[in-house]
Amino acid sequence: MDSVTESQRTQTPYVTGSSVIAIKYKDGILMAADMGGSYGSTLRYKSVERLKTVGKHSIIGASGEISDFQEIQRYLNELILNDNMWDDANSLGPKEVHNYLTRVMYNRRNKFDPLLNSLVLGGVKNGRKYLGVVNNIGISFEDNHITTGLGNHLAMPELRKEWHENLSFEEGVKLLEKCMRTLLYRDRTAVNKIQMARMTEEGVTMFPPYSLTTYWELSAFKNPSAGAEGSW
Repeated sequence: MDSVTESQRTQTPYVTGSSVIAIKYKDGILMAADMGGSYGSTLRYKSVERLKTVGKHSIIGASGEISDFQEIQRYLNELILNDNMWDDANSLGPKEVHNYLTRVMYNRRNKFDPLLNSLVLGGVKNGRKYLGVVNNIGISFEDNHITTGLGNHLAMPELRKEWHENLSFEEGVKLLEKCMRTLLYRDRTAVNKIQMARMTEEGVTMFPPYSLTTYWELSAFKNPSAGAEGSW
């Protein structure tokens, strides 16, 4: 009898993306991520898109294993297609998509075959802004500003200090760029090629990738081992 080859799943991250940062602002949601894809500790790819649209009302950003994110995109495409087939003049909003992703991630965790991602889901529907996150074991929550990866440690303090609910679009972009610049300085897996997306009641806008203005002449960057002679 011929043996049946079982499908294989990612058990160890190979190509991964770094932090995603998202905030609510006055008119909707802003989300940003760099476009680096790291093969282990090697920054192998520099044009990986980690922000995608989901249906009419949502955008998603992903940290972690890129191939698992592609699998999640396939799930979401099937979800949106099935929803459109009802043709009932209604469409899934960001809260429904976030709940669906929470169930998917928790289900895969219970099968000891997790999807190795942290997902940020934001959107606007019927004038209501929504921003949530779910990790690889199904833990989820909503907030006014969200980070993943190293951003939880380096960008969150900036967001807590400067975010407020009446941020304009320009102020929101400036705040996200400040956070992404901090990550670029301190995260070895980050790359200076930024992707940013905006979701409002009118729809989604995916901005072209661009680079941040940086300054590397600080003494700590010129001589990072100063004061640590003889240490590892």
